[in-house]
Amino acid sequence: MLSLGLDLSGSPHAVVTDDRGKVVGEGAGGDAGAAVHAAVAKRAPEVAGVASPSDASDVPVTGVRIIARATPGAAAVAAEAWVGAARGARHAVCLHVGEAVFAGLLLDGKPWGGAHNRAGQAAWLAINPVERQDYRKLGSLAAEVSSKGIARRLSWRIQAGDQSRVLDAVGGSLDAITSTDVFDGARGGDGVAISVVRETAKYIGMAVATFAAALDPEVVVVSGGVAVADLMLEAVRQECARRLPPEAMTDMRVEFSELGPNAIAIGAARLAQLAAA
Repeated sequence: MLSLGLDLSGSPHAVVTDDRGKVVGEGAGGDAGAAVHAAVAKRAPEVAGVASPSDASDVPVTGVRIIARATPGAAAVAAEAWVGAARGARHAVCLHVGEAVFAGLLLDGKPWGGAHNRAGQAAWLAINPVERQDYRKLGSLAAEVSSKGIARRLSWRIQAGDQSRVLDAVGGSLDAITSTDVFDGARGGDGVAISVVRETAKYIGMAVATFAAALDPEVVVVSGGVAVADLMLEAVRQECARRLPPEAMTDMRVEFSELGPNAIAIGAARLAQLAAA
């Protein structure tokens, strides 16, 4: 069975997958209709799933039955359990860190949304006793580790007097700095960028440890654009290990996703397949 998965967590992204999770069609950018049209151009899916942070009742998927709707977190963890770093796990967490920060929880083989479908609101995890205004607006974790949060922390360091080559690389404009610039700076040996990346890994490790302590999963997968394995994976594991009893890290894996920007759409397609079974 071919399934369409539509990710509306950010810029629309659509994929068509076969029953083994192989992506056979893909579309992105523009509006949801354009993304879907590009994805189904060569292969016609039978069913569709939509991952959206809101109800998204009006989704332009002509000729395909939408039989699954889920939060982006639920779709993300479904993808990882199907064809990703949590493959085969029955108890898993996927912590997504990018423009937005959220998590998907898989308990006993099924996505779990909690009493009010609000489980996995990882943006609001408390990771700092300091009460800042942006914490109240964005959530503590999101303010620190989202794409904009990372860029903002480097900008603050520069404004405080630290010298960073990242500012030169973006033409001298603090507003032009992105998380990608910070990662590139760290790879290039820029001391301030390295420090910001280390802080980011620390915060993510704290969040992973919190989920591990509360849910006892087999695996926690970090996904999204900020899940930069070469810079942070080992540091996240070390930070997590510092905050859990030794046996927890023996029984649990911490991984970074390798599914890339297709992950949430793949999970939406998987949920449609499961609903059709």
